[in-house]
Amino acid sequence: MGRRRSTWAWLLGMGSLMLVCEYGFGDETDSLVQEGEKVQKLAGDMKFTEGPVWVPSRKTLIFSDIPNSKLMQWKPGQGRSEFRDSEQANGNILDLQGRLISCQHAARNMVRTEPDGTITVLVDKFDGKRLNSPNDVAVRSDGTLWFTDPPWGLNGPGDLPGHWVFKFDPKTGKIEPVVKELAMPNGINFSPDESRIYIADTGGHPKHPDPAFHTLPPGVHCYEVSREGVLGKKLFTIPESSDGMTIDEKGNLYTTHEGVNVFTPDGKLMERIAVPEGPANVTFGGEDYKTLFITARTSLYSVRMKNAGAKPVGAKW
Repeated sequence: MGRRRSTWAWLLGMGSLMLVCEYGFGDETDSLVQEGEKVQKLAGDMKFTEGPVWVPSRKTLIFSDIPNSKLMQWKPGQGRSEFRDSEQANGNILDLQGRLISCQHAARNMVRTEPDGTITVLVDKFDGKRLNSPNDVAVRSDGTLWFTDPPWGLNGPGDLPGHWVFKFDPKTGKIEPVVKELAMPNGINFSPDESRIYIADTGGHPKHPDPAFHTLPPGVHCYEVSREGVLGKKLFTIPESSDGMTIDEKGNLYTTHEGVNVFTPDGKLMERIAVPEGPANVTFGGEDYKTLFITARTSLYSVRMKNAGAKPVGAKW
């Protein structure tokens, strides 16, 4: 009888652990999802969605359908429509003035959409060599754009000797690598106070020109950033893969791996939000910035959250 009670206790304990691992909390009131709200599908029938960004001036979400070389848009009450052609745009954000910044795979560049709709190429080279295929980007309060440059959009080897994270200043045209130690850098976000930057690495891949990077494990890496905008030491690593990411006003990090996973600013798992399709990226938007938009394979989803998303420091929108 004693052994039987121990077995039942062990099974119950394992069941509780599985619930925590799957959902993050045992009580819905502890969830960051608003009570009674569920993930809902907003649009579908696309090829691979990415790079969602809320544009307050248009009250519209813009996002990428990479294989179709289209930027799409979704607006409450109007649904999904085409925004404009792209050259396989991936990550999108707004700069401090509210202009759309897009990383383009096929063009191997980062571009800005001006208020009149014209396209300005911001950067496509480093040290005279073409970039790999810019993937995702974050803006700092000084206007600099920090972007990841893995080779996902390349059909063959790239011109650069690595897959780096760059810091680019649109005012001066200066570009410099700030992280060279990752295999496949992907999503990137600053903390709300800009004292930290989170960079996802999807891990080792044979596309890297240096075999030493082929077996690096995936993870989300957190680095210090000084007030002057200089990258500091690595603080910790979340040992999970992620594609795109976003941050809420409390500094919690929302990553994308199988579902949407929420971590504290120090990398502790808080919650896992199930999504019908594997998500690639997330962002906050809506009138109160409490709607979490999720691009997931062929579709666009959303869910209402308790916390609002964090806007970049110095944003004028």
